[in-house]
Amino acid sequence: MPEPKTSSRAGASRVRRATADRHFDGLADKFERGFYTTERGRVRLALTRRLMDERFSHLPPSPVLEIGAGLGQTAHWWLTRGHHLTLVEPSGEMRERAKRFLSTAAPQGQGLSAGTTADPSQTAQAASDPQVPGHADMLSSEEPFAGRLVWEGRDLQGFAAETDQRWPVVVCHAVLEWLVDPREGFALLAKLLAPGGVMSLSVFNRDALAFSNVSKGNFDKVLEGRLAGWGTGKRLTPISPLRDGEIRQWAAEAGLEVRELTGLRVFHDYLRSRDPLSEADMQKLLALECQHWRTTPFVYLGRYLHYELVRPA
Repeated sequence: MPEPKTSSRAGASRVRRATADRHFDGLADKFERGFYTTERGRVRLALTRRLMDERFSHLPPSPVLEIGAGLGQTAHWWLTRGHHLTLVEPSGEMRERAKRFLSTAAPQGQGLSAGTTADPSQTAQAASDPQVPGHADMLSSEEPFAGRLVWEGRDLQGFAAETDQRWPVVVCHAVLEWLVDPREGFALLAKLLAPGGVMSLSVFNRDALAFSNVSKGNFDKVLEGRLAGWGTGKRLTPISPLRDGEIRQWAAEAGLEVRELTGLRVFHDYLRSRDPLSEADMQKLLALECQHWRTTPFVYLGRYLHYELVRPA
């Protein structure tokens, strides 16, 4: 579908906007291919793993709330370190993919290593998923993480409305940008974080998206503010890409402090060559990414921005 024409004089007021949150039923295959099996997906996973190893490995085993399952790699990281995880994911297809990965991933394996995917052809048949929104589902006793993982089939809004619990660790990676009202979503996340707790939050960076489009010559698209996805069809452009200033403002409003900001993929997405990187060049790139992922100005060019947030005790 061609994008609707807008006049640069009209400004953002005439830009088409999504009208509903984006979940991934019917899009799981495209989600997996686009966000995990590509080179940029592998780079993101490798950098996320290194960041989590650096920033969160010291945390003692505790209850963790994760919003958004992805393919289960982030959940695997927390579970292999002894944490008890409540995983909230409204898409039945995404829950199935994550369950398949977690049912076959080694309990001590490296679930966020570069190139790790939940390939259905290489994993056991997914467990049945009778869960309906609003009901929790424990893993069966045969699963490697039985007793330490609870699934919730509601979206963030529905889950937050039905619980009074507060968690010492809240994890939300690449979810807010798929909400029509990410500010409300952030406020709900903040309410779920206990005093003294820590939040691992990553969001899709609107400024990096603008920079990338300008570098490709998409001048009108950036001038007219046509960066967000529409939330329809098969395209997977986030409907609410976010800026650093927005996250900091919302954090202050919620009484949270930003302990650390990290840019993920501060260089990779701007490489001129589209040829796949050799293994040697990949390792060099990852070293450069980690060397500069908190350095100004590079941190603000990360395709994803990761925030380590804390609620004062």
